[in-house]
Amino acid sequence: MASASTSKYNSHSLENESIKRTSRDGVNRDLTEAVPRLPGETLITDKEVIYICPFNGPIKGRVYITNYRLYLRSLETDSSLILDVPLGVISRIEKMGGATSRGENSYGLDITCKDMRNLRFALKQEGHSRRDMFEILTRYAFPLAHSLPLFAFLNEEKFNVDGWTVYNPVEEYRRQGLPNHHWRITFINKCYELCDTYPALLVVPYRASDDDLRRVATFRSRNRIPVLSWIHPENKTVIVRCSQPLVGMSGKRNKDDEKYLDVIRETNKQISKLTIYDARPSVNAVANKATGGGYESDDAYHNAELFFLDIHNIHVMRESLKKVKDIVYPNVEESHWLSSLESTHWLEHIKQPNPVEQRYMELLALRDEYIKRLEELQLANSAKLSDPPTSPSSPSQMMPHVQTHF
Repeated sequence: MASASTSKYNSHSLENESIKRTSRDGVNRDLTEAVPRLPGETLITDKEVIYICPFNGPIKGRVYITNYRLYLRSLETDSSLILDVPLGVISRIEKMGGATSRGENSYGLDITCKDMRNLRFALKQEGHSRRDMFEILTRYAFPLAHSLPLFAFLNEEKFNVDGWTVYNPVEEYRRQGLPNHHWRITFINKCYELCDTYPALLVVPYRASDDDLRRVATFRSRNRIPVLSWIHPENKTVIVRCSQPLVGMSGKRNKDDEKYLDVIRETNKQISKLTIYDARPSVNAVANKATGGGYESDDAYHNAELFFLDIHNIHVMRESLKKVKDIVYPNVEESHWLSSLESTHWLEHIKQPNPVEQRYMELLALRDEYIKRLEELQLANSAKLSDPPTSPSSPSQMMPHVQTHF
């Protein structure tokens, strides 16, 4: 986004403190250069352009392209505009105008970003300036399509913490009390051979063998078998995720899959039926049968209840969001605002009642009740202790992860 003020930097003990500084975000900035650069970031080219600002009109500036970002600095004395756009934010680059274009600032590039911004740069028609900038931007904004590495593998920043060890799935499952006599940890997907979109470590019912999992995987889209995502610390209710069953038009059944879901149900004796939430509209689920997919029918899964959440697919959501962008950026047409907003259907998508969200709210209410009971128990016990300060000062100290991650 455009910034009207310059950032303040902390001093850094380099050879020339007056020239080089390190910002709070860890970016080494050489104040003799016009563009800040990360370690491993290299300047590819720079060009003088006219930035067509949607709010302030044309602004003369110089754009710098590195292997990580597009950086624009205003050259006008009455403007301190700066644009800092990581190349990964760019979704499309298009040429604007042609060789015969005569209108003012009608020749250049249109850049569409994933964060709803549209950047338009006007360039001179002579000297192939647009062609060069277009080719360089296309090459580095979409590196994999041009046999180039992602900048993440060129970044030479040093961190105090090894990112690969920040999250330890075994420790996280142990925190949740897993494995237990109902659930076990399996390494069947260690090399991502079972499912390439699932993590290497999975939690599955204790009674299900790895051979059972392989048979179930053949009946689930992309081999995404039902696996545990979360378990309630008290009543042991679980949230399990999976993909659609491969029922098809013929209504195929898989005894291994049916048995597997029944085993999941039996891990909690307090429930008589599984509740299955299908995020799709029911019409889409039925239509998916034509391509080999489908949903869990009552005939095959006797001990389960199926609810459709009527959430449209990503393509519908993306198109709806694009329409929202078109009516708010760069300008809002107030005279037709309500009708324009209604035509996007965005509010319809986000206001739908969601039974999953309702269940989560019920769980939050249970959590609050749990904390309240702990507080009452703490007060009762403290009254009996000769040295009350030795007891915990708050139940949140007993459940820090619940307070911050629930």
